[in-house]
Amino acid sequence: MAHYFEIKKNKKGEHVAYFKYNSETIFWTEGYSSKSGAENAIESIKKNGPGADTREA
Repeated sequence: MAHYFEIKKNKKGEHVAYFKYNSETIFWTEGYSSKSGAENAIESIKKNGPGADTREA
C-alpha cells in the first residue's frame, strides 16, 4: 500500500499521527498526550476527510 498512517512520539513525548505516501510525510496532526488521541484523530480524518472541499486562500 502506497499510503498509510503512522503514529510516532515527537520530542515532547506526544503522540503524533503522520499520513505518508510512498514513505513521504504529506501531513501530520497535533501532538496528543495519549496514543488513543492520535488514533481518534486518524479515525476522524478517515470519516470526515473524503468529502472535503478544496479552497484557495
